[in-house]
Amino acid sequence: MNVVVLAPNDYAKALGKKGTASDITLYDMKNGQDTVSLIEPTKYPERLAPLFYACSMAESALLVVNEINAQLGESILMMHCLGIRKGWFVLSNYLTPDRILPLIKDTSLEGFEFIDADPIKIREMLLDLAAKVDSVEGASPSGSVPVDHHFNVKGVGTVVLGYVAKGTVRRHDVLNVLPGKKQAQVRSIQKHDDDYEVSDLGDRVGLALKNIESDELDRGSVLTNDKEIRCMKELIVSATLIKYWPTPLKEGMVLHVGHWMQFQPTRVESVENGSDWKSPNLKLVLEKELVFPPGSKAVLTQLEGGKLRIVGTIVLP
Repeated sequence: MNVVVLAPNDYAKALGKKGTASDITLYDMKNGQDTVSLIEPTKYPERLAPLFYACSMAESALLVVNEINAQLGESILMMHCLGIRKGWFVLSNYLTPDRILPLIKDTSLEGFEFIDADPIKIREMLLDLAAKVDSVEGASPSGSVPVDHHFNVKGVGTVVLGYVAKGTVRRHDVLNVLPGKKQAQVRSIQKHDDDYEVSDLGDRVGLALKNIESDELDRGSVLTNDKEIRCMKELIVSATLIKYWPTPLKEGMVLHVGHWMQFQPTRVESVENGSDWKSPNLKLVLEKELVFPPGSKAVLTQLEGGKLRIVGTIVLP
């Protein structure tokens, strides 16, 4: 189970063991075979990308709220755009649920629960939930892993960290490294420091790879043997703008598209607004190919958008 933790930095230290740290920081909790990955967007709110990455990696969320502010509003909008429906609020500074409920009305967060600020109980709750997650081991003949970190390990070679976003990845699989033409073979699979033969949907994995160097990879590279996965630089898409977005999108605007672990600049080449400018059809041109399964959803943001940086969502072709 992967949980984004939106709280003061290092809050998750009381819940799990600190692991990889960059603009996002990961913490591990483990009880036998039951594991939870906690993801903190360390460099947020100065940068929006870490918030996107952390939320994109997670299927549930833990929000620790000390005050009602723009950061809370932006976090709620990001989780709504990514469709996160399961989560928990921990309130402090005398905040009460009636202050939060209006902010999450008509969003994917409406079903979030309010829980006490007890790290031991939170840890037990998350591990209990992880124990109830149904195993789908080996369910798919192919799989996709977006890369969030990559490095060289002496005596091992190239290692990538990521999560299985689609399907199943097995030891010895030969995977395409997208975008691009390279391939790599999975030498070994680790999940929370234990070796496995198979990794399934949602698993947090470390993959040791053959036939590729670390410097040939980027954050956002996708390792996949799924023939449905697409790579495109030009996108014709339908968009849904958030209700707070103030003005119609215009040709020439520079936005960012977020999908999996990709967060890429794109230029709006054309806009067709029809009868509702909040639901435009767009042609977007990216600097490099976006990797995605057809029909998936991506988040649109504008980093120079002032206080409001989240624009809405698009459905990928």
